[in-house]
Amino acid sequence: MNKTIGIVLIVVGIIMLIWTGFTYTKKEKIIDAGPVQVSADRQKTVNWPPYLGGILLVGGIVIVATSKK
Repeated sequence: MNKTIGIVLIVVGIIMLIWTGFTYTKKEKIIDAGPVQVSADRQKTVNWPPYLGGILLVGGIVIVATSKK
């Protein structure tokens, strides 16, 4: 079980090091005055620090290395 968790942490850590964030589009209402509605597409960005991916990667390697066979 520990080996599986370690491998998952390694994979997630590598992915987080390669992609440091992502952007998505959200539709927001700007004006809502009875029958008249105005909306706009806004881009939202989610970023995480690259060192977090490194920590997960090192943690996964430690778990895999110390797991019993």
